Amino acid sequence: MGRAFEYRKARKMKRWGHMARTFTKLGKEIEIAVKAAGPDPSGNTRLRILMQNAKAENMPKENVERAIKRATEKDAADYKEVIYEGYGSHGIAFLVETATDNTNRTVANVRMYFNKCGGTLGNSGSVAFMFDHKCVFKFRPAEGADMEELELEMIDLGVDEFYPEEDGVTVYAPYESFGAIQKWLDDKGYEIVSGESVYLPTDTKELDAEGRESIEKLVEKLEEDDDVTNVYHNMKEAEEE
Repeated sequence: MGRAFEYRKARKMKRWGHMARTFTKLGKEIEIAVKAAGPDPSGNTRLRILMQNAKAENMPKENVERAIKRATEKDAADYKEVIYEGYGSHGIAFLVETATDNTNRTVANVRMYFNKCGGTLGNSGSVAFMFDHKCVFKFRPAEGADMEELELEMIDLGVDEFYPEEDGVTVYAPYESFGAIQKWLDDKGYEIVSGESVYLPTDTKELDAEGRESIEKLVEKLEEDDDVTNVYHNMKEAEEE
């Protein structure tokens, strides 16, 4: 299931084209992290990981610094992270992560997107049980590291998917393991390229080309909204079949 997520993420980035939208969303997440635990990355794990994510997305250093500065100002926007749940057409389940300073505006917009695309916005808990909350890290181990031994060590940390690649290793684990994995990687001195929270569907639903098109339309509308940070669904992608 992790590989399917990577495919969707890559396609989302391609659809967004210019990175401005990615930078906006990362900036909001950085502001939330700073407000929660301060502007010093050495004492703020989430901020430190977000700064690595920003680097991986080629977000300019000055953009990161501006986001940190905004969060420390007296009149800074008070962003809240809210997850909305619902169904698209054909019974496809959606989880929509948002970072917003106006929940009335955000919920109204999200509901409108669902309604326009033949779906319905649901109550909290209506579809969350169809997804596993995971953390995903990409990191660079020491040169010449034994991949089999490394995988066994990480299984002890809770990792359940392990993908060695030419430019690093990607691992998936239950979200509860986020802190332990991040600390272990730091203690080992491995470079963390990125680390994030994701929701992966426990099962996927196959649709025909017309059905997939209608779901993609809803995904695009949601992702175009500046308050939306991530969109997850349980439609089986054509490339997964």
